[in-house]
Amino acid sequence: MSHQSFLLLALQIFAAAVPVLLAITLHEAAHGYVARYFGDNTAEREGRITLNPLRHIDLVGTIILPLIIFLASRELLGGHGMLFGWAKPVPVNFGRLRRPKADMLWVAAAGPLANLFMMLVWALVYGVVTGVGGAGSVHHYLLAMAIIGLQINGVLMLLNLLPIPPLDGGRIVVSLLPNRLAWQFLRIEPFGMVIVIVLLLTGVLGAILRPPVQMLMMFVR
Repeated sequence: MSHQSFLLLALQIFAAAVPVLLAITLHEAAHGYVARYFGDNTAEREGRITLNPLRHIDLVGTIILPLIIFLASRELLGGHGMLFGWAKPVPVNFGRLRRPKADMLWVAAAGPLANLFMMLVWALVYGVVTGVGGAGSVHHYLLAMAIIGLQINGVLMLLNLLPIPPLDGGRIVVSLLPNRLAWQFLRIEPFGMVIVIVLLLTGVLGAILRPPVQMLMMFVR
């Protein structure tokens, strides 16, 4: 790899890393903030109610796997890398919430709502950058960063809203179901991430998420 190619790759990774780290940090911190508001200070005691991304990074899910997927898909897709990964979940003791089952809904919804907020912020950045115009490298990478920010926050929001525990959507479903059905539904939680990975590898996850993400991109841009 030439020096120029390496520099280009490094800039592409940086343009992707900034919005990804912001997306996962705000998502996880939002869970902690809302859990504390409703009575559970577990995340606060463990130092997880913070905007410091280092506190939310999972070595495999946030760094190693996304980097491998990005580089591999970049080769397969001819320069357009894709991202997939996860952060270290913020610890929430639902039993410490004032109304455990009802408040679970708000704690779970906080993460996707944080990603929706970030989409609006990146849409503003995109609008400002395109409005100012320019053709330099700084303009190019700010534009790329804004687009990746829109995409990753859209994917994270919709992925987490899938009704599969332990994803946020699964928690929301548990909160809304009658107690007996909620406990039965929770039995799939140990297999939740396996289900998500199978959906990803078979292409089903992409087929589910792509249309709504594209619609969101069109709306905010």
